[in-house]
Amino acid sequence: MTNLVEVRDLRIEATTDAGRIVEIIKGVSLDIPDGEIVALIGESGSGKTTVALSLMGYARPGCRITGGEINVNGKDMAALSEKERARSRGTDIAYVPQSAAAAFNPSSTIMEQVIEVTRIHSLMPPERARQRAVELFKALSLPDPEGIGARYPHQVSGGQLQRLAAAMALIGDPKLVIFDEPTTALDVTTQIDVLKAFKSVMRAGGIAGVYVSHDLAVVAQIADRIVVLKGGEVQETGTTAAILSAATHAYTRELLAAFEPKPRQTQANADVGAKALLRIDNLTAGYGPVRTNGQPVVRAVDSVSLLVERGRNLGVIGESGCGKSTLARAIAGIHPAATGDIVFDGKALERAAKNRSRDQLREMQIVFQYADTALNPAKSVEDIISRPLAFYHGLGGQARSKRVDELLDMVRLPRTLRYRRPSELSGGQKQRVNFARALAADPKLIICDEITSALDTVVASTVIELLKELQRELELSYIFISHDLSVVEAICDQILVMYNGERVEQITPDKVQAPTHPYSKLLFSSVPKLDPTWLDGLVRDPELVSQYGHR
Repeated sequence: MTNLVEVRDLRIEATTDAGRIVEIIKGVSLDIPDGEIVALIGESGSGKTTVALSLMGYARPGCRITGGEINVNGKDMAALSEKERARSRGTDIAYVPQSAAAAFNPSSTIMEQVIEVTRIHSLMPPERARQRAVELFKALSLPDPEGIGARYPHQVSGGQLQRLAAAMALIGDPKLVIFDEPTTALDVTTQIDVLKAFKSVMRAGGIAGVYVSHDLAVVAQIADRIVVLKGGEVQETGTTAAILSAATHAYTRELLAAFEPKPRQTQANADVGAKALLRIDNLTAGYGPVRTNGQPVVRAVDSVSLLVERGRNLGVIGESGCGKSTLARAIAGIHPAATGDIVFDGKALERAAKNRSRDQLREMQIVFQYADTALNPAKSVEDIISRPLAFYHGLGGQARSKRVDELLDMVRLPRTLRYRRPSELSGGQKQRVNFARALAADPKLIICDEITSALDTVVASTVIELLKELQRELELSYIFISHDLSVVEAICDQILVMYNGERVEQITPDKVQAPTHPYSKLLFSSVPKLDPTWLDGLVRDPELVSQYGHR
């Protein structure tokens, strides 16, 4: 056998909620030599995670492997008994999940969990396992490698926990490691540290890898080869450099084009933007008891001022915990500010939404990050969109039904979806329903809180283009909260950078290559490029990383 992994004509079936059997992986074949990292890319539902998990002989509930061979280190994982597969997991093959937080037991120390696989498979004595764990902590550039194992999962950052999950996977000296979108939830500066650590350890150990992702820029930094999947089938395979520079399949070219959304064309009308739609002055919001000076104990937003002009868009970017979402909720009145003024369309707004008029609530809508939690799972699409039509406009009967159809048309969803529930929709469709509900109010301003972060690149790109179209048609203004600089650049006229609850800089998209604030410089320089040499050649100012980086 010439390769560590040889997959031939892999077929996997799934049973739908209605009891129908459908083939979701349709004859996939791929090879992975020793020490090579192969990326599986494609949009949500393309089958990349399903294929990756099958290398462990695993199929998700409701799915089953029905055909083909999955040879890993000379063993056909599909033909092994479950007991034999269990012996290979953690030794021949290991797995790093998307959410390390969900993979760790909150009641056990980090060290106990990292070395557990050595105990299960009797790989080494406990003392040697602890020494090996510390060696991995050092190799993965974790702080305090000698002491971090004594902590509990909640006592370390997200980036640290993701590297600790890698240590847990690597301690059994596997031949192959599966990385299932391990940096998707991380900020860009943290993501760089994690990617560098992963790449260094994999290269040093000559370990092969499967890297599942929809982010081509991340894949470009870590993968030797790329396998492009769509609809459970391989569309194209090639070296990373070849795929990025000379993709042959139309779908691959679509993925590459979606990575960089088209810049927004600012309207030339001199009246547009001449009048302020929203003005915020010295807004402070936070959590915990309020002190005698009226300030909260924890200030998540600290004296922030901003301006949104009519028909124009403001982007708010920064890392997790910088106060972006708290700012959005304070503006919407969901999380009332402690101090500061909010003036909307020339009128002062009460800080709490409950004290605002119905018209003021209607004219400012917020669309949340996760449509899964924002949409009532028990209600149909029609019910969800109908509620603001009845509440704000008093529509009923035929008039309401007609407006639901118009709103579905507006967000480019088939009218036949009106009878479905959220669980029957894709991620992109759910976010469009979320947006249609906001549009039903007939707003002037929509606050978009990380609305594309849970979507794959292609779907996110189509949502951004939709927002641009709706803005032209309806003369909307947006506040776009995100940590994705390319998305903000594509839709916003101004970009406000936040750090530690404060506004540190405001720039236009054409100036993102030359920010003035040190934190902005670190943030913008940490955004991966579609260039396989970018990460290896990246040099960041150690002082900036020390002062502003989150490890």
